[in-house]
Amino acid sequence: YPLPTSLASWANILATVPSLIGLIHSRGWLAGVTVLFVGVSIMAGQYAMKQRLILNSAGVQIEGISIDSLNIANLRRRVNQSLVIQEAHHVAEIAGQDLKVTWKYAGYCRAKQETSMEFSIDTESSVPFDVLDCCAFDLASDPRREHEIRPLLIGPDGISKKVAVPFLEPLTAQQEFCVLLKCTLPGCIKAGVAYYTSTFSFGQDHVRRSTVRLLFFGERPSWVRVYAYAPPGQPQLLKDLRPSRQLAELSEYLDIASDVQGQSARIYVFSRPRC
Repeated sequence: YPLPTSLASWANILATVPSLIGLIHSRGWLAGVTVLFVGVSIMAGQYAMKQRLILNSAGVQIEGISIDSLNIANLRRRVNQSLVIQEAHHVAEIAGQDLKVTWKYAGYCRAKQETSMEFSIDTESSVPFDVLDCCAFDLASDPRREHEIRPLLIGPDGISKKVAVPFLEPLTAQQEFCVLLKCTLPGCIKAGVAYYTSTFSFGQDHVRRSTVRLLFFGERPSWVRVYAYAPPGQPQLLKDLRPSRQLAELSEYLDIASDVQGQSARIYVFSRPRC
């Protein structure tokens, strides 16, 4: 990390010079200059540390593959400070190279007002937002799902993208919410070793309850493993998942977790036969 490191080094050198001169001449104005340069040195050091943490978080690899969508998401991380998530439920349906995901979040608003909720859509291969089949529902205001909501793209498109789901009515402080988002992403899952990520980016210590269901249609995966990741650390293997339900053309894997970190990811890595 040459740029931040060199910047901090030069700032330290510059801070030292006036201090030595001040000791020799005992001039008051030099003490003021010293304080200024010490401040610059501290800020440069903090900047260097921040950049190093960001770059470290953008190099996640598991089972010999780079988790590119998570790496990009880490560089563009947006932490939601206005909503508190109490329960999160994900369902990922995988058929060949196609992925269909359903997200359901429930919680309450802790800001004075909030007009939308953001979701992160992370995939192995890029699927343009314009061709995604996505729809959402504000279940607290519309439990019968009579008013379909079209998500809005926030920022750049790519293998990791942020979308916003507007509430039918703005939330107020302490108001409860429940949002459902469905999205079909064709051609984004590779054969062989592949992955699916379930991410949280909320300004809270923990999410009380989280469930992730993986549904594989067709041949059963050779193995499915769950990794936990919280930046700026490295992924940690949690467990090998066993099928919770198995039919002729369907294999279901269920992961239930409590008190999941508010800014973290669970990465599901699996191996399927190559076509």
